[in-house]
Amino acid sequence: MRIDVLVDVKTTLGEGPLWDVEEERLYWIDSFDGRVFRCTADGREVRAWDVPQKIGSMCLRKNGGAIVSLARGFHALDFKTGDVSPIHDPEPDKPNNRLNDGKVDKEGRFVAGSMDTMEDGPNGALYSLASDLTVTKIDTGIIVSNGPCWSPDGRIFYFTDTWSGEISAYDYDPKTGRVSNKRTFCTRPKDGGGFDGATVDAEGCVWSAQVYVGKIVRYRPDGSIERVIEMPVKKVTSVMFGGANLDILFVTSMAKPPLPRFPGDGVLRGSLFAIRDLGIRGVPETRFAG
Repeated sequence: MRIDVLVDVKTTLGEGPLWDVEEERLYWIDSFDGRVFRCTADGREVRAWDVPQKIGSMCLRKNGGAIVSLARGFHALDFKTGDVSPIHDPEPDKPNNRLNDGKVDKEGRFVAGSMDTMEDGPNGALYSLASDLTVTKIDTGIIVSNGPCWSPDGRIFYFTDTWSGEISAYDYDPKTGRVSNKRTFCTRPKDGGGFDGATVDAEGCVWSAQVYVGKIVRYRPDGSIERVIEMPVKKVTSVMFGGANLDILFVTSMAKPPLPRFPGDGVLRGSLFAIRDLGIRGVPETRFAG
């Protein structure tokens, strides 16, 4: 195993690595600076697009362009023109919330949650954006929405409220997008860190970025720990498998903590990392069906 800096762009809050198997390109975002990045698997051909608000996550559309979850709702991003157009704001009555992490399920819905910007109240919720651009609320009472991902068969949905200290598992109905039977998948020690972004590999194991403690942890399907990777920075934020063989683990990080109580990092802060030679492959990410 080796850990390399793939791209050093000093993202204030790097998040949401997304490998697209059709383009063979990696996308990621800077949540605080409102920017979408793209590069090759080896860190070349870096492009960037600005968006008008803080961005929590993104997904690619089946017919081109992207859906972005901005502070004030779901928007469409046209890569050719750079134009950003609103779709729906699910929380117009909650100015202290913003949309955060999200991913696409196996049927092409974009599932993203909201968060309390001060990270101290259960004011957020989890939403599903369907291909016809209608929005459904599927869970509530969340402080910071993070780490949505699915088992390889799409029937188990993993999700964390970062400061709950646990990753939850739900039964997921691929036909309706509904969740049920919420239970604890795993918990983490009270060491000042929190669960952040996550992905699932081809063996059904969950990979979790553990922010503020600089760890990537692989959990078996039964919730037990299979391995822990110590990263060269503390503020790791999210993970995603990519590359031609889906065997490179891309890891985002933040250059500046959102609140003063969180730790700083050294010169590698805000870098995009690539972890190679893990001997494990990911699964292709689905594009949004709308």
